[in-house]
Amino acid sequence: MVQPTKPLEEQVIVITGASSGIGLATARTAADRGARVVLAARSEDALQEATEEITAAGGDAEYVVADVSDRDDVRELAQVAEETYGGFDTWINGAAVSIYGTLEDVPVEDMREQFDVNVWGLLYGSLEAVGHFKESGGGRLINIGSIVSDRAVILQGSYSASKHAVKGFTDALRMELEEEDAPVSVTLVKPSAIDTPFAEHAKNYMNEAAKLPAPVYAPETAARTILHAAEAPDPEREITVGGGGKNMTVLGRTASGVMDTIMETLFVDLQQKDAPPSDRNGLDEPTDDLEERGGYEGYVADSSLYTRLRQRRNVPSTVVAGLAATALYAGYKILRR
Repeated sequence: MVQPTKPLEEQVIVITGASSGIGLATARTAADRGARVVLAARSEDALQEATEEITAAGGDAEYVVADVSDRDDVRELAQVAEETYGGFDTWINGAAVSIYGTLEDVPVEDMREQFDVNVWGLLYGSLEAVGHFKESGGGRLINIGSIVSDRAVILQGSYSASKHAVKGFTDALRMELEEEDAPVSVTLVKPSAIDTPFAEHAKNYMNEAAKLPAPVYAPETAARTILHAAEAPDPEREITVGGGGKNMTVLGRTASGVMDTIMETLFVDLQQKDAPPSDRNGLDEPTDDLEERGGYEGYVADSSLYTRLRQRRNVPSTVVAGLAATALYAGYKILRR
């Protein structure tokens, strides 16, 4: 079934994980472009500040304090969107928590809590959105995965496993909706390393502070990709944000042993910096700093030519593949420095 298409300025958009990082960047960008936004996260202070910021700039926003691992909270989020704006057109599942450490060092209880947010929270949100869209006549569901949905990263094993589950669930849900001819589009957005507080908010079982491996992209790059999927006439079924990350996943599929060796040789050191780990983390308590950007000290790319061209269906795939290969080489040179 052809999906209904609305420009952003005519949409109501629900965003979970909206108090920092990609979720916050997406909320701000959507509101700047005229969308009415409903923000959800665990920190009321951060949500209230974000909502006041958007309304002061002339936007229209509402917030709901919600822990997505609680299905009743997710149901309340949908209900508030219904009561405030009469429904919603796009639902973005962006809430997630991160953990660094070897799988033997990370307590199973923490992994379970991580899956409650990253997997079950996304599942609850997806089902809530789909039920609404079937009744309202259609809409867009956008789930935020990761390049680790395709390729596991050492020292982020449980996070990688959760994002693999996100991809599996999203793919299965898309097929079921297509078979049913339901008026719902489903897009999986897979960011590469993004300069958000991801590493700072992670629960860390390493001996040193966590950091992101290069190449790293700006959160606005991910936000633009997400919002393109929210209004494009024919949105992608899935898309990677950043050519560097795309090539990491391609190499993982075509030369998995080589990628394993690169991970084992380089990515342990590349994900640690000479500083003690923080005592605070987003798994154990909400974060309320309202920050899009993290503390990455290297070069941050403000855009991804690979992703932009990937969104243009009339660009030959060989051109996109060539640019992705160039990004891989550039990323390799950065890693070797």
